[in-house]
Amino acid sequence: MTRALVLAFALLMSGFSQAAETDPRIQPGNLFPKVKMETSLGTLVVELDRSRAERTVDNFLLYVVDGAYDNSLFHRVIADFVVQGGGYTKDYKSIPEREPVINESGNGMSNGYGTIAMARTDDPHSATNQFYFNVAENDRLDPSSRRWGYAVFGEVVEGTDVLDSMALVETGPHEDVPGDTVPATPLVLIKATLMPQ
Repeated sequence: MTRALVLAFALLMSGFSQAAETDPRIQPGNLFPKVKMETSLGTLVVELDRSRAERTVDNFLLYVVDGAYDNSLFHRVIADFVVQGGGYTKDYKSIPEREPVINESGNGMSNGYGTIAMARTDDPHSATNQFYFNVAENDRLDPSSRRWGYAVFGEVVEGTDVLDSMALVETGPHEDVPGDTVPATPLVLIKATLMPQ
């Protein structure tokens, strides 16, 4: 690798949040932390995989322990595709974002049913606070030799029936959220809690 490429990579990496690495609240030594998500339709437990997506897991857990996801909305629901949240409060206000996290989609984990992954824009390294659950086998969201994918960083280990119910809610447009896939009755993430080791 040339010096120019090494420098460019170092600069790229420096643009992403490093704060998680020293925050003891997110159980930095735990390779498979679990998060309990109490929703308006029931409770899910998600096991995260820090061994394959360390930066993504650390980023997500900082939002969890800061309470950023408490009383937030799942604002995008598409049956047989995804249930997305993490971006809006119950009042449809944007949740403040941290610095983007580097895209870890090439970690060997696939966007299969029941997995959790990071939402992003067309910029592959733009993921901040929004995440989604796959409610189908969405391997088209995985990386390929020609494009970046969407980074999977864990899976639902309890409450897949709740996830299935979430995926079937009635949706439509909302004046404060782009698109027409907003749940007609607010689908609320009441509380997200990092479970004890």
